Amino acid sequence: MQWRDEGLVIGVRGHGETSVILELMTREHGRHLGLVRGGKGSALRAVLQPGNQVVANWRARLDSQLGAYLVEPLQSRAARLIEHGYALHGVAFLCALLRLLPERDPHVEIHEMARLIADRLGSKDHAPALLARFEIAMLSALGFGLDLNACALTGAREDLAYVSPKSGRAVSRDAGEPWRERLLRYPAFLQEGDFSASPDEGELDAAFRLTGHFLNRDVFAPRGAPMPPARGYYLKAVTARAA
Repeated sequence: MQWRDEGLVIGVRGHGETSVILELMTREHGRHLGLVRGGKGSALRAVLQPGNQVVANWRARLDSQLGAYLVEPLQSRAARLIEHGYALHGVAFLCALLRLLPERDPHVEIHEMARLIADRLGSKDHAPALLARFEIAMLSALGFGLDLNACALTGAREDLAYVSPKSGRAVSRDAGEPWRERLLRYPAFLQEGDFSASPDEGELDAAFRLTGHFLNRDVFAPRGAPMPPARGYYLKAVTARAA
C-alpha cells in the first residue's frame, strides 16, 4: 500500500533514538500518522514543525498499519510564525482542532481551510475571523453542524442576529428581540462570503462565544476533555477577552 499527498504538519512525537511519528492533516487522506526514520535529525527537524506544509509519501504492507513517511518540504511557515507569540498559539490552536477529526477520514475542504489559515496566522486582522469560521466548519465535519441559513421562528433569511444555544438554529433580529439575553449573538461577518473580513473585537468575541458554546457542549464535554489551552491563549491575545 502506498500513496503520495500533501499535508499540514500538526504534530510530532519521538519514537526510538532517531525516529518520530509524524501527524499530518493531508489533503486526500485526512488526519494520518506515519513513522519518519531519522526524523530527529537536524535537517528533518526543521521540516517537521507544526504549521509547515510537506509532500509525503506513505507506504505500508497493509492499509491498517502505521506505515512510514518519506517527506519533502513544500512550504515552511514555522520560522515566520515564531516571530509572533500569538501566531504560535494560533498554530497550536489550529492543530488541536484538527486532532478532533477521526484518523484517516478525508476532509478536503477542512484541509484547504486549514492551509489558508496557516498562511495568515501572522495577521491579527484576518486570522481570527478565519479561525471562527473554521470552528463552525469543524462542528459540521464532526456531525454537529449549526443551522444558520434561516430564522428558526419565521423562516426569514434576512437580518439574522442570534443563534439559539439549545438548537443551534439562527434567529432573526425581530423574532429574537424578546429573548435576546438568552440567545447567542450571530456576528454579521460569519454570514458573509468575504473571507478577507476584519471584524472588530466585539464581533470576534461574540463569534468565539458562539462557536465555543457548541464546541464545549457537543465535542469536548462528551469526551471529558477541556477546551485546548492554546485556544484561550490565542483569543486573549487577539480579542478583548478569552472566550
